[in-house]
Amino acid sequence: MIDTVKTLLLKHNINPTSSIEYDVNGSLHVMTLQEITEPFSQASPESREIFIQALEKALQEGKIGAQNYFEKMGELLLRSALSKS
Repeated sequence: MIDTVKTLLLKHNINPTSSIEYDVNGSLHVMTLQEITEPFSQASPESREIFIQALEKALQEGKIGAQNYFEKMGELLLRSALSKS
């Protein structure tokens, strides 16, 4: 799955190692697009397919669509991590 995401991003001239910054309670967290993708690659095959389909749809909006998509996916991961601690 990671290779598929990387290929899709490169096809749209988006660097898979680009990062997104998150402010969590005054603390800065930085995640690359690849770091955001990795946890989802360990999900069920159906969930991975949904992730790819949603990314393809976001990429129809160009770089802004991809950025918004990965921002939301990263937020989801951060919320999940924070709720466990």
